[in-house]
Amino acid sequence: MAEFSPASLGIAERAALLNALVAPRPVAFVSTVGADGRGNLAPFSFFMAAGYAPMAVAFSATNWRDGAPKDTLRNVEATGEFVVSVSTRAMAERLNQASYRYPYGEDEFDHAGFTRAPSVLVRPPRVAESPAALECRVLQVVRTGDGPAAGNVVVGEVLHVHVDASVMDGGVPDNRKIEHLVRLGGDWFASQGPATLFALRRPEAP
Repeated sequence: MAEFSPASLGIAERAALLNALVAPRPVAFVSTVGADGRGNLAPFSFFMAAGYAPMAVAFSATNWRDGAPKDTLRNVEATGEFVVSVSTRAMAERLNQASYRYPYGEDEFDHAGFTRAPSVLVRPPRVAESPAALECRVLQVVRTGDGPAAGNVVVGEVLHVHVDASVMDGGVPDNRKIEHLVRLGGDWFASQGPATLFALRRPEAP
């Protein structure tokens, strides 16, 4: 077995190790607006469902390697709102472009060529190319540290859900119809389509 002590590793080494082992990870495509109304769109692969009562999701916006906060974090702390659009294989290349560190106030919707669609209850738009989106209000931001690459876990209550009718079946989204984009280590991505899915029912007895 290879053995690692995180305390003895540099940031890049920790990232390589953690990203390869905590995988695959769904990619939250998060849209926000700042207090001045300028928009931002960025992907985050530290993303998870966080509860049903209230319905909640969480993503972590790690600081840049120079310690600066990401634009998404600045915006959610200023306005308390964000939208998570579901990421698919068809969006991958443009989504990756949106991860570039553009100057604050420059909107990745325009740089990466995505289309804004109006939200119902929050100001940030959703991504029209996505099959589903979650409109959210910030519940809390949990900092796991400070300085370079420290995490800032944004927990949000889901206020409204959009789902394209083409991916619905029996009143719920069908994973066989959504080719989810997922993130792994290094430069690796993957997609989850019908060929890679299998079903297991929860056990009903010991």
